[in-house]
Amino acid sequence: MSIRATIAGARSVVVKVGSSAITTVEGGLVTERIDALVDAFEARMQAGSDLVVVSSGAVGAGIAPLGLRKRPQDLATKQAAASVGQLALVQAWGASFARYGRTVGQVLLTADDIARRAQHRNAQRTLDRLRALHAVPVVNENDTVATTELRFGDNDRLAALVAHLVGADALVLLSDVDGLYDGDPRKGGARLISQVDGPADLDGVIAGSGGALGTGGMASKLSAARLAADSGIPVLLAAATEASEALSAAEIGTAFVARPERMSARKFWVRHAADTNGSLHLDDGAVKAVIGNRRSLLAAGITAVEGRFYGGDVVDICAPDGSRIARGVVAYDAAELAGMLGRSSIDLSPELRRPVIHADDLVAH
Repeated sequence: MSIRATIAGARSVVVKVGSSAITTVEGGLVTERIDALVDAFEARMQAGSDLVVVSSGAVGAGIAPLGLRKRPQDLATKQAAASVGQLALVQAWGASFARYGRTVGQVLLTADDIARRAQHRNAQRTLDRLRALHAVPVVNENDTVATTELRFGDNDRLAALVAHLVGADALVLLSDVDGLYDGDPRKGGARLISQVDGPADLDGVIAGSGGALGTGGMASKLSAARLAADSGIPVLLAAATEASEALSAAEIGTAFVARPERMSARKFWVRHAADTNGSLHLDDGAVKAVIGNRRSLLAAGITAVEGRFYGGDVVDICAPDGSRIARGVVAYDAAELAGMLGRSSIDLSPELRRPVIHADDLVAH
């Protein structure tokens, strides 16, 4: 089956809508655009698909009501705009879906909700339960309380994380661009890349940053598409004005082919979602064992410990030259490991003989 047929037939779909697709600086939310998108979403759901919406636009929706002339740059004003705009945003989605008798459930997430395993699983349960109750989840970053400069970086990355969180069969990124080009299409001469099978297809591609209303841009969409595809989820990048075509035959835009096997939820969390709280430095023999032979990491191969972490935290794993080569869930506190470095398991007490990082909890970069 072709990648586009796979996306067209996906039973569970996450759709990300960019700020520029539903807001303007002058007038805030454009309900006609939201209605057009919901018409396309409803058609896809009537065809048998389960759908989650990741919607940007809270800050953009708050600009006009607050009398601002452009997207604010300081964090406090961004959060103020988001607090005003988020209410209008979810009301607009709710009113539009209500035309079809659909109930909307708002889910606001911060990076911390994804980075910490307990919150990560709770968010997953909430989204799963909303869908089981036939409500349409509308997900956005909780911009009003996020403290690290609005945090995931952009909603494209959030959408990729949510797609894996809910076990989606496809991710559709809708914005003001109709696909991935090998240059800036506004300058002319750029070529549309119809399909991305792997990194080689991106050689020479120049991706820019966001516009007046959004924080993303093509660079963030490309990064999110690669993240999702790497985890086993096919991706379609298309224009929001062509949502109906994107969510039916999927014969427009740029399609990203997914890796053949889906990454487990735990390994995906370790690789893409979790914060790291320190690092372990390995000797050459340990690097070969854990990366080349996919073995568990033992204390004998660790030469140094950095950071303050505890058993169950995620840490970076570094080669002798300091380069990061993997991430993993460590079994010991940093203080415990300090006395174990370079020691063979037979030289340790029985309670310290288990692997420092089990192979099942280790993901190479």
